[in-house]
Amino acid sequence: MNKRKNINDPLYGFLTLPYDILFDLIEHPYFQRLRRIRQMGMSHLVFPGANHTRFHHALGALFLMNEALKNLRDKDVEITDDEAEGACIAILLHDIGHGPFSHTLERTIVSGVHHEDISLAMMEQMNVDFKGRLDTAIAIFTDKYPKHFLHQLVSSQLDMDRLDYLLRDSFYSGVSEGVVSSDRIIKMLYVVNDELVVEEKGIYSIEKFIIARRLMYWQVYLHKTVVAAEELLLKILERAKELASKGEELFCTPDFHYFLYDHSEKEDFVHRRDLLNRFSLLDDNDVMSSIKVWMSHSDKVLSILCENLINRHLPKIRVERSTIPREEIQKHREKMMKRLNLSESESRYFVYSGKLENKAYDTQSRGISLLMKSGEVVDIAEASDNYNLKALKGSVLKHFLCYYK
Repeated sequence: MNKRKNINDPLYGFLTLPYDILFDLIEHPYFQRLRRIRQMGMSHLVFPGANHTRFHHALGALFLMNEALKNLRDKDVEITDDEAEGACIAILLHDIGHGPFSHTLERTIVSGVHHEDISLAMMEQMNVDFKGRLDTAIAIFTDKYPKHFLHQLVSSQLDMDRLDYLLRDSFYSGVSEGVVSSDRIIKMLYVVNDELVVEEKGIYSIEKFIIARRLMYWQVYLHKTVVAAEELLLKILERAKELASKGEELFCTPDFHYFLYDHSEKEDFVHRRDLLNRFSLLDDNDVMSSIKVWMSHSDKVLSILCENLINRHLPKIRVERSTIPREEIQKHREKMMKRLNLSESESRYFVYSGKLENKAYDTQSRGISLLMKSGEVVDIAEASDNYNLKALKGSVLKHFLCYYK
């Protein structure tokens, strides 16, 4: 059977699978689930075109990884066929553990278990299915492989994951600020002392990449209406979890019911194949089907919240640079208590505050290194004469208040 399939992608054209095993991994039920997980959560309520999935993104990141590996090999960087295959598998499966609506589930239903932990657990179970063929990929994914630069291609401040999601999310949302020169950036990659670097002549492409990332976060990922929609979904799941903990029986698909009513620890995902199989059947459809039914639930709070999400009656949201005063939050809660006849605790589902953090370039972790013509390796923020780039070091914190008029 020919497994070197050509896949037509709207960004890159035809993608060819470079290794037969990639086709088999894509066919695996764990990976097929990504077709049913939106890449951008609730962003489609603001950007109607943003309905692409994690499946799209994983294939795009695989394409960029293959291009990066070919470029490095052309520059005589030693990468064996086994290492190239492992890096391709690692990037293909890097998001396989994402739950419904991406990060929302991590804060509620499987609280305390990061999607990367689930991704690793799934990869290890798939490795059993494929009789050890994923050993190199798992070592690269966990940064335990001797060649650190391969891990950097999968996860760093300049990895194939970020390159693809900026381009892809920009394309589907229609926000042009995320367009970066991925082909030029990849052509400028090199390796020095086992570290991924960018040749000096690629400095402006990297500056654009960092600035594009900042703009995409404020304009798309942290767009205030997107935040309002995702926070509303979060409140729905919190209320459902609260009712479930009190023994209230809620309509759910079987697998969603399991995670709503049972608390699973990180170790459970590592050691229990049955739990991973249940998780692999959980997707956006389970959550939205349940929310549609909960619109007519007897619990007033859950019912109103669900109706608001389904009909896109989103809360108002105000974003400030300073902390929202407690007195103002309480004033809005008292209004909701009178309007809907709610208790103090119930009003917290309709009026709440939070924080937004944008780390365009995180200097606390390993940064992006430039290889100067002199042979010296320096951080992009130090080499650049763009003062805006220096200002992007660290994180920007803002505060928000969600409420209903």
